[in-house]
Amino acid sequence: MLAAMSYEEIRVIFIVYSSVILPIILLIKYRLQVPSWALKTYIFSFLACAFGWELWFTYGIWDGLPVDMRRSDQLNNWLPLHMNWLLNSLGDAGAVCMGSIWLSWLVKKKDITIFKEWKWDVFLFLIILCISQNILVELFLYQDQLSIDKEISWAPLSPLGNYINPVLFEYSDRTVRLQGQLPWLIMPIFLYKLVIYLNNRDDKGRV
Repeated sequence: MLAAMSYEEIRVIFIVYSSVILPIILLIKYRLQVPSWALKTYIFSFLACAFGWELWFTYGIWDGLPVDMRRSDQLNNWLPLHMNWLLNSLGDAGAVCMGSIWLSWLVKKKDITIFKEWKWDVFLFLIILCISQNILVELFLYQDQLSIDKEISWAPLSPLGNYINPVLFEYSDRTVRLQGQLPWLIMPIFLYKLVIYLNNRDDKGRV
């Protein structure tokens, strides 16, 4: 079956499943070192991504096409419709949200205080990471299913839907539009506030 697939299709499948499986393996492997607030952040991030946009984009709930009508049959076989939102949400929560938190911690020289109160430089770094990865995803991973002629649904974290959805820029014959970027402009606000809240709550519980 793999022989009949294009390189692009194989790459999509590999990246999607890797972004789901690798963070879970790391969380299990380092479960004794990972603070409890980090695991809670992973769970709540998954829920925010799922109900914020992934379910809506997958099923085309409101004025959008479902994902199985926006991509090839091969991808639909490997990433079934009813698993698509789950896989994407797990990847969002693990690879993007937790990965961004981890990178912020490393860049700030493992200073845990950045997760105890709002730091604007940390917040801006989170936004840059989230938007950068999403632009790469839109350009090089999901370019076919997010092309201009394939509308995606309105979603709570993409509140302008496809009604106000200008092209932000083009690269070669590929486009990046506002609708696909909005969730990752909004999500870092929720993510950082969530981390600060859970971290401080855990501290109070240890007093």
